[in-house]
Amino acid sequence: MKRISELMSLKGRIALITGGAGHIGSAMAEALAELGANIVLLDLSLESCLPVCEHISKEYAVETLPLAVNLAQEKHIRTVPDKVVNKFGRLDIMINCAAIVGISNLQGWATSFEEQCVDTWKQALDVNLTAPFILTQACTPALKESGHGSVINIASIYGHVGPDMRLYEGTEMGNPAAYAASKGGLIQLTRWLSTVLAPEIRVNAISPGGVWRNQPEQFCNEYIERTPLKRMAIEEDLKGAAIYLASDLSQYVTGQDIVVDGGWNVW
Repeated sequence: MKRISELMSLKGRIALITGGAGHIGSAMAEALAELGANIVLLDLSLESCLPVCEHISKEYAVETLPLAVNLAQEKHIRTVPDKVVNKFGRLDIMINCAAIVGISNLQGWATSFEEQCVDTWKQALDVNLTAPFILTQACTPALKESGHGSVINIASIYGHVGPDMRLYEGTEMGNPAAYAASKGGLIQLTRWLSTVLAPEIRVNAISPGGVWRNQPEQFCNEYIERTPLKRMAIEEDLKGAAIYLASDLSQYVTGQDIVVDGGWNVW
């Protein structure tokens, strides 16, 4: 029987993280690198990826590969697996973390329902839902060959529940319909892929609660009051779930969604 340290080890494995230069993506990249995984960091620009790659390489003594890819463009997405395999010879783990989120500064996005626009809705679904579908499809052959293939989709509590709009009163914040719809779709895509890609590839999701981003004090206070653990999430809170689903600790787990929300959903 393997020891826990063996089940946790990611030494020699290759992990691709989209949105890897962002807050959550970079935290997950660090967590996997700490266990020995070589990291492919994908984001919109090399300029955003390079500092994170340099830090990870230096801190954890693993290899990294920065990739600049526009996830709204299918032809760009489909080039990714060849780039990864040409560099490392394999792909074992993929985390679909990139997203247009609630605080994104887009026209017709985080505003009243009446003012939310169709073009922004379509853009959000392209990045948040269609891109994970395309990238998973493109990477399936490499993930199947791995012997440890694991896909992790980063969803949201708003893929489970509707927003409590009272939290936003007195602020300029909003809760876009397309964000919730895309994350709910991502959770169902996770379930669908988990049966279709089994047994070679495991597919799971993580649904974070609200992550602290210097939001207005009024919003934070209301959010914390409604949360059993009495605080908002920080990036570190998501590392454990990422490690669990990426490694052999979860080798008999697929089709699941781990909700990391401080208890928000239990009321």
